[in-house]
Amino acid sequence: MGPPLLLACLLAPLCARGASPAQPGTAAPQAWRQHEAPRRVKRAWVIPPISVSENHKRIPHLLVQIKSDKQQPGGVIYSIKGPGVDEEPLGIFSIDKFSGKVFLNAMLDREEHDRYRLRAFALDLGGVTLEDPTDLEIIVVDQNDNRPLFRQDVFTGRVVEGAEPGTCVMTVDATDADDPDTDNAALRYSILEQGAAGMFSINATTGEICTARPGLDRETMGVYNLTVQAADMSGDGLTTTAMAVIYLEDINDNPPEFAKEEFSMEVEEQAAGVDVGKVFVHDKDLAGSPSWLAKFTILEGDPEGAFAIRTDPHTNDGVLSVVKPLDHEVRDRFELTVSVQNERPLEPSAPASPRALATVRVRVRDVNEAPVFRENPRRISVLEGTPPGTAITTYTASDPDTQQIQTLSYALLYDPADWLQLDPHAGTVRTKRELLHPSAFLQGGWYIALVLARDDAEPPLSATGTLSIEILEVNDHAPQLQPPAGVLCGRPGRGGTLLLGATDDDRPPHGAPFHFQLSPQHPQLARNWSIARFNGEKSAGEGKMPHRGSRSPPARPAVTHAVLAVLAELPEGPYSLPLLLRDSGTPPREQPQLLNVSVCRCGRDGTCLDGALAAASAGAGITLGALMIILGSTILLLVLAALGAARVRGRRRALRKGLLQRSRDDMRDNILNYDEQGGGEEDQDAYDINQLRHPELFSPRPKPPMRRDAPLSSGTPMAPRRLPSSPSDIEDFINEGLEAADGDPSVPPYDTALIYDYEGSGSVASPLSSIVSSLTDEDQDYDYLSEWGPRFRRLADLYGH
Repeated sequence: MGPPLLLACLLAPLCARGASPAQPGTAAPQAWRQHEAPRRVKRAWVIPPISVSENHKRIPHLLVQIKSDKQQPGGVIYSIKGPGVDEEPLGIFSIDKFSGKVFLNAMLDREEHDRYRLRAFALDLGGVTLEDPTDLEIIVVDQNDNRPLFRQDVFTGRVVEGAEPGTCVMTVDATDADDPDTDNAALRYSILEQGAAGMFSINATTGEICTARPGLDRETMGVYNLTVQAADMSGDGLTTTAMAVIYLEDINDNPPEFAKEEFSMEVEEQAAGVDVGKVFVHDKDLAGSPSWLAKFTILEGDPEGAFAIRTDPHTNDGVLSVVKPLDHEVRDRFELTVSVQNERPLEPSAPASPRALATVRVRVRDVNEAPVFRENPRRISVLEGTPPGTAITTYTASDPDTQQIQTLSYALLYDPADWLQLDPHAGTVRTKRELLHPSAFLQGGWYIALVLARDDAEPPLSATGTLSIEILEVNDHAPQLQPPAGVLCGRPGRGGTLLLGATDDDRPPHGAPFHFQLSPQHPQLARNWSIARFNGEKSAGEGKMPHRGSRSPPARPAVTHAVLAVLAELPEGPYSLPLLLRDSGTPPREQPQLLNVSVCRCGRDGTCLDGALAAASAGAGITLGALMIILGSTILLLVLAALGAARVRGRRRALRKGLLQRSRDDMRDNILNYDEQGGGEEDQDAYDINQLRHPELFSPRPKPPMRRDAPLSSGTPMAPRRLPSSPSDIEDFINEGLEAADGDPSVPPYDTALIYDYEGSGSVASPLSSIVSSLTDEDQDYDYLSEWGPRFRRLADLYGH
């Protein structure tokens, strides 16, 4: 840099035309200025901009000298104000107040302040302004004292492999703090280092980095590290560097390949859902990317689809698995042809290559297999009543291990009714006893048994087969007339009908519908009698038997009853009608039946007027006219019986602690009715002593009975007699007998001697000897009879004394 340029602007009196310098003794400056003002034009003092280089080191440095054209004899005082003087930054500029010289007192930095604007003042000695203030501008001239700076230390960019030349990747940029209008900030970019390939170039002015040549291959070099430079002064000044890292993005330009051409594996037979082994592949593309992921296909060798192959997402290898069980005896080895390719198709720019193929050989290893029942369950039908020992089926299993010598054995695993027996070697099933209906072990007519088959391998394996046996119904019972007798009126149309029914021990379809018919051997019966279906549609009185094997339509009700009717008025009396009943079995069973019919005299409502005849036939038959009356009477009797039972239960609860409470060691199990030889009491009916041990069934009696023939001295008990505590119904019988004896004056006195010469058989009670045998019973103790009341107390006296 040359010496600083000093510009001095002198505002001299050259501007005042014809003016002479002031002489001593002249008027004051103010008066002079007022005197001259009307005759001259006022001119301001002007200071052009002052340039000074930054980093100037010769300090202090004279910048400029200013003078006022109002120079006075006493002198002028100069001053400056502004940034760098009395404002921040302070102390940079100063002025000599007498000479007007402005000095630079510190080094300047254009990057901090590129210019300073000051105000210059001119004053007389009295402080009066001589000139208007003027601007003093100081311009800081730039020097190349700042290096360029990159905005980043490392720039990162990406470009796909195989990109065409001229493909731009990224832009690097730098800044320079020097004056942008000078060469000090004129930057130029360059690549200092990128390897020997020289695959990239940079725009010197903009810093844009682009591909320079083809052949970018990620598999060869995936990352490029470039050293870029920025220099000012259009490339000849200060420099700086940064890193540019360029990553190559993968494309699918490499197909997968098998690690070898053949693979061998082994798997056990009957295994399903297990992995057999792996086929290994490699792919040059980026691992984990869609361009790397492989897809496998079984092309040949698996027509039944027993194998499947999938891709391991971590290793990209193929995993072969079994999806269907394999049978060593059917096929012991497989040879599969497997191909591999990427899930994403290859790029058109990739070199063409054939599909990768490999051969996978799989050997099926033989293992012991369980026996198999080919027919499971086995369903058979057996007639009911099949005699024991009858072979009903042979239920065997087969061993899949045809290449191994094994023997199967059989056993009954489940036979709930123990109806069957099984040959352990041949598997023949026989009946152990008859299979009959009905049975609690039948489910819908089927009997279920389980058969176990086991081989003799080590370890042995077994299988279970289900044997379902249908017990077929056999028509081995003929229908039976129910009821076999009846009563009806002998007048046609008015009660002259009788409802007939039938029962059959066979199950459907060998039972109803039934066919009722007058015996064909007595055709004369058809003149007075007829039989018609009661719940069917076709009359049975025509004497036609249904065709063998015929069945009624499903919607029609089965015939289970028929109606016997008189065709002519018949006299009263008993009749025997031979009938023929037939079921619907296959083959049908028929049986002659004899129906006893009592014909009575009819009333107006169709009921019998002859009560004796009806009573004699009661329970044997029912007339249609009396059916509703009997049903209503039955219901009424049930209601009355229920009320009476409730009343008796209430009475017996009140005497729970009744007559037999005191004696708890009652050894009498029964009281028998002995042959009466002396005329005794009427309470001699025998009864079960077990009924005497339930006092809760007794009903209390309000007052004990009283004999009219009892002695006046005998006292009447104030409470019911205390009976033995054993529960029984003896109280009812004893009290009823006592009431009858006490209320009947014709009965002998209670102390009349009775002769018991037969004590009955099978009694567990101690026998009571007769009174006349007291000579042989003197060793007996009958004092316990005193506890039975005054009536038995006399008997105790007779026996005990």
